[in-house]
Amino acid sequence: MVERAALIDAFLRRAGWPGERRALAGDASFRRYERIRHHGRSAVLMDAPPPVEDVRPFIAIDRLLCGFGLSAPRILAEDAGAGLLLLEDLGDDTFTRLLAKGEDEPALYALAVDTLVALHRLPAARAAPDFVPPYDDRRLLDEAALLAEWYLPAIDGRPTAEATAREWRDLWAVALRAARHVPETLVLRDFHVDNLIRIPGRAGVAACGLLDFQDAVRGPVAYDLVSLLEDARRDIAPALVAGLRRRYLDAFPSLDPAALDRAMAVLGAQRHAKVIGIFTRLCVRDGKPDYLRHIPRVWRLLDAALAREPALAPVAVWLDAHVPPARRIVPSVGARP
Repeated sequence: MVERAALIDAFLRRAGWPGERRALAGDASFRRYERIRHHGRSAVLMDAPPPVEDVRPFIAIDRLLCGFGLSAPRILAEDAGAGLLLLEDLGDDTFTRLLAKGEDEPALYALAVDTLVALHRLPAARAAPDFVPPYDDRRLLDEAALLAEWYLPAIDGRPTAEATAREWRDLWAVALRAARHVPETLVLRDFHVDNLIRIPGRAGVAACGLLDFQDAVRGPVAYDLVSLLEDARRDIAPALVAGLRRRYLDAFPSLDPAALDRAMAVLGAQRHAKVIGIFTRLCVRDGKPDYLRHIPRVWRLLDAALAREPALAPVAVWLDAHVPPARRIVPSVGARP
């Protein structure tokens, strides 16, 4: 820790930012953030120690988004080998904080949807560069598998049988086909109100600051939309969700609404299964139990997606057999397989 602190001090001195430092709220990763104040200016330090973290994907996607004219934080200084970045400070007005203060919910969500529309209209985003990996079935299956890998053992008290886990993956391999009938684009993957910031003084979608996009991929346009509208961390009124879906569709008249709905249901269910597994893993492996409080909401969202999409019927049958409704619970903090 002492050596890491000295490395950070040297990095900030080289960058010309040897100022006052204050810790900012972290996230579910091993990255840390600090606000640096120096001569009346402020910037944000990202401390992402390798080999656990790698800032190079963040750098690449950040520059891509800035090149698109979107409001990702500008990189002021970097030492990729050390896992250190100095970033433009976009402020503290995350959509989550603004909503908690009673700001206009429909307006904030409309800005978020308009930002997705602006991104999805860009030919350069639809043909994302080669360094952006595809959101292929292998990656999607690995994510869905987290429910069987982490959640099921946490409530059963034993590892999931190999045949049971394999059946889960096989069912998803079929279900995912229904999500492939919409266009592809750059997918930010964690596009929700915790990772969006309203930036004063900027007009249009430039007012929507973007965070936490280092895991971006090339995949279906439905993914980020369902990430926004089926949020693991907060409830959104069905009427608002319907209006925002219509707002997105109105921007793309040639997009088949039924195909979008199927893709949103399948990818939403896949994401909810992944999130249930990740939130359990954060508790069991990483000692971060705070995310468990969201699991009941995520189960409700997953159940709703299963109920409305026929392509997910076999997935629903598997869940009823291995995690019947009475067992869709919050794992205990001390759960171990």
